[in-house]
Amino acid sequence: MPDSEIGSKNGIPDRPYLIVLGNEKGGSGKSTTAMHIVVSLLAEGYKVGTIDLDARQKSLTRYIENRRRYCEANGLSLPMPTELVVPKSELRTADAAEADEKSRFEQAYGALAGQVDVVVIDCPGSDTYLSRLAHTAADTLVTPVNDSFVDLDLLAHIDPDTHAVKGPSLYAEMVWKARQRRALADGGSIDWVVLRNRVSTLHAKNKERVEAVLSELNKRIGVRYISGLGERVIYRELFLRGLTLIDLKAEGGLDGQGLSMSHVAARQELRALVKALDLPFRMAKVS
Repeated sequence: MPDSEIGSKNGIPDRPYLIVLGNEKGGSGKSTTAMHIVVSLLAEGYKVGTIDLDARQKSLTRYIENRRRYCEANGLSLPMPTELVVPKSELRTADAAEADEKSRFEQAYGALAGQVDVVVIDCPGSDTYLSRLAHTAADTLVTPVNDSFVDLDLLAHIDPDTHAVKGPSLYAEMVWKARQRRALADGGSIDWVVLRNRVSTLHAKNKERVEAVLSELNKRIGVRYISGLGERVIYRELFLRGLTLIDLKAEGGLDGQGLSMSHVAARQELRALVKALDLPFRMAKVS
């Protein structure tokens, strides 16, 4: 696939920019992050499509469905993405199932191509063929992790005594192979961003060690790391209504109570997150 160009045909690219949320561990805030990226881009005027590859849990799709129901119940007109779900194949042989899933993935992408500027793909928290397809197609790969060595084990094998990086782990190796496949397929590249969610505001040795490991991974395998979303109750409350921080107005907030200092800080985190992703089409629009 050729490199993405925003606005190549009637303001809509033939090949949408692909942002993939990937992580083989659950509980890192992947779907919440995906939804906030989606709504942030919608608020900037981009047309956004989503593909949910976790047809069992459908966390991102449920978030969007909650948003649609909330708008209908309250007479609101909030920006909405075009959402699709791609289920796993039920064919019994591995080769047939992979061919079926590849066809389903390409059909979903084809349905959005020419209709949206950006496609955000939410992968399941496990290693699947659909997930590998998405990783290979990604322009930007976002891997949310909690700021702990439990989650860093996803990326690297770390010496327990010195905290030195001994080598990449299974997920990092999978991303490396995806990058190789992408380069061979169309000469494209994948910008891999590790999103550090729930980063403590307190100075701690663990925080320093995590940062040192990520700095080493940046040198070794070219992964960027940025700060993500904090641990805040507001995210759980917003999910049930399908809302994001972008939807909360300063004068209203949630339930008309106004924005608390925590909400204001969370909005600042989100703005910093989207800016740090350094999405090339946003940079082109700004310039």
